[in-house]
Amino acid sequence: MAEGAVVADDPRVSELREAVSRLRRALAGHPAPLPDRDAAEEELAALDAMAREGAPELSRLRRSLLLVAGAVGSVSALSQSLTAVHQAVDNFAPPKDAP
Repeated sequence: MAEGAVVADDPRVSELREAVSRLRRALAGHPAPLPDRDAAEEELAALDAMAREGAPELSRLRRSLLLVAGAVGSVSALSQSLTAVHQAVDNFAPPKDAP
């Protein structure tokens, strides 16, 4: 297995899928119209698909996170769920003390 490879039973994958699911539910239940709701929903679906594949690429995760944050970032009712997704994505980054 390649260094840094992620296996499907990796707890980071489960955490990402759970965080994405929570944000998807929060977004679906948010009553206010959001101009970029469709973009956020598409990127959340992409994040979930990457997690289901079991080996998400950090740069793609971060790109999706940036798009979701841009779409819903100013909605305080979604901030806690968005933060959880952000933290789950950050778990895929190499340790800070790694070369």
